[in-house]
Amino acid sequence: MTNPADRNAALAARDLKHIWHPCTQMHDHAVAGGVPMLPIVRGEGAWLVDAEGRRYLDGISSWWTNLFGHANPRIAAALAEQARTLEHVIFAGFTHPPAIELAEELVRITPAGLDKVFFADNGSAAIEVALKMSFHYWLNQGHGGKTRFIALTGSYHGETLGALSVSDVALYRKTYAPLLLTPILAPSPDAYEGEPGETPARVAARRLAELRALLERHAHETCAVIVEPLVQCAGGMRMYHPDYLAGLRRLCDEFAVHFIADEIAVGFGRTGTLFACEQANISPDFMCLSKGLTGGTLPLSAVLTTQHVYEAFYAEYSAGKAFLHSHSYTGNPLACSAALATLAIFRDEPVLERNRTLAAHLARRLEPLRDHPHVAEVRQTGMIAAVELVADKATRRPFPAEDRRGLRVYLHGLRREALLRPLGNVVYFMPPYVVSEAEIDHLVAVAAAGIERAVE
Repeated sequence: MTNPADRNAALAARDLKHIWHPCTQMHDHAVAGGVPMLPIVRGEGAWLVDAEGRRYLDGISSWWTNLFGHANPRIAAALAEQARTLEHVIFAGFTHPPAIELAEELVRITPAGLDKVFFADNGSAAIEVALKMSFHYWLNQGHGGKTRFIALTGSYHGETLGALSVSDVALYRKTYAPLLLTPILAPSPDAYEGEPGETPARVAARRLAELRALLERHAHETCAVIVEPLVQCAGGMRMYHPDYLAGLRRLCDEFAVHFIADEIAVGFGRTGTLFACEQANISPDFMCLSKGLTGGTLPLSAVLTTQHVYEAFYAEYSAGKAFLHSHSYTGNPLACSAALATLAIFRDEPVLERNRTLAAHLARRLEPLRDHPHVAEVRQTGMIAAVELVADKATRRPFPAEDRRGLRVYLHGLRREALLRPLGNVVYFMPPYVVSEAEIDHLVAVAAAGIERAVE
């Protein structure tokens, strides 16, 4: 019989015998003293609990998905009720109340003009849908020469081939380049990359001028510009001014290209408003949603678009204009019910107001790190905050990637009851909205101590 003190090791051994994990060099888990494989057996609010009873404060919302805590009773009850009624049904020629109600609610809460909803399974699939839908729209309109997309430098939109094609992550493009489309890259409005003394608004204006120049040359072959509004998350939590979104909307209208807003990570209250696009008072042509859509309980995504786009596909069958995309689990009733329960919490509770209080508290706790000799910047947008570690503060020279400084912070966090999973040398915070101020204090204290160890 397994000793209770050895439960983690026993489960980890069984895992490593068969499972290949994402974003992982599996060798790291096999070497003595390497990265532990932690078996989590339950969740309690903002905490995860392993097989031996150790707790870990989930500072990254389990890859940015969990909004209202693990094992949230309201969402769990909705799932249980739906499971007793209907678990799944083909979504071609059939429908069901949870999908209908969810589509109605998404149309109600998203920016004006987004009146049609296409369901998919995950964030990458949503990006695939938006890219294909944009291209197919132009094809149906007689503009088959529009086959390319403009993306931002440093962008990340997912890991299926289409989503990778509009991402600018060097490792992925180096490895999979022969399989990918080639995007047109526009300089990111990332405020961190601004000139000395340049305000974020001024960086946005300069980058919009550069985007205009690109569109003047390439609009005739461009389907859409795709961006993550306000925060380029996987690219290092890079943040920029809302003016860029407003200017992008104007340029897309002027040059007749679509605007795809990837709100997969930044939607549902992460940036301080329900959707990041609200801070620029704009509506995109396509909005991609996932992650927090179900409160982190089940995979589901949605692409919202306009009646105008929809009408380009609406014709007699013989016209051959129907959109060509499907998933076996499209509109899954269980996932839709989880999403409805999640959105009900936003509707019934002062979530955004509480988030603003928590975000202000997080900002205060992070403030002392601005003076750290190896911190180039502390930046924050709503409930997303990031600390940029560098080898030299004056020149912003980064640590070599092979040093894996962020991994040191991660390992320190696990030893101190905190799940912090830095992006390279960027230590970030994206906790569930049920986190308390005391728990934020714990996260920041653990991160600060981990940073000291990482820069030794």
